[in-house]
Amino acid sequence: MISVRPKVAELVFQLYGRPLHPELFQTHARRIVRRGEKVGGTSQAAGYQAVVEITSAGHVVTWRYDALTLTEVCTAAHHPLPQRRRLLSYKLKGERHDRLECRGGIRYQMSFQLEPVDPEVFWTFQQELARDGEQQGMLYRFGSSGRMQVGALSYVNVEARQRSLLIQSFHTFPDDYAIVKSQSLFELP
Repeated sequence: MISVRPKVAELVFQLYGRPLHPELFQTHARRIVRRGEKVGGTSQAAGYQAVVEITSAGHVVTWRYDALTLTEVCTAAHHPLPQRRRLLSYKLKGERHDRLECRGGIRYQMSFQLEPVDPEVFWTFQQELARDGEQQGMLYRFGSSGRMQVGALSYVNVEARQRSLLIQSFHTFPDDYAIVKSQSLFELP
């Protein structure tokens, strides 16, 4: 299946305090991460679970700990997503950092950067990302938009520790010679 990215100017970065329906997104790559277990016979969770997906516009991370769910979405602004329990929403331009303290001492931190670059820098980065992505993390190659012979890439690196999850993503946009970089940290108390 060939899929093409939306324009980089159409992107948003959002965080929800709830899960989102999987059918809202066209998923190209998926990884499930689990850390920790139930403590004794109690319902108290000692770990977390995360579903990390590369989608047509960017990525979706659904992170769960005990009864709390946080869903991070990098997608097109025109993509129909709910308003209910949306905690953060930023148009993807320039650079942004934010953090959120959730109930029970859970911490979420994010940063993103939209970086327009010269064509030579873009193509060098794209080649290095493709080469490195083949060896680790999640990588998806998009079809060409027709304007460029080579399609976009999405690369997501997941670092799961016992009490935290670090997500680093790189999404390229050949038509705009732009790279979207993001980093998110989900931390247990």
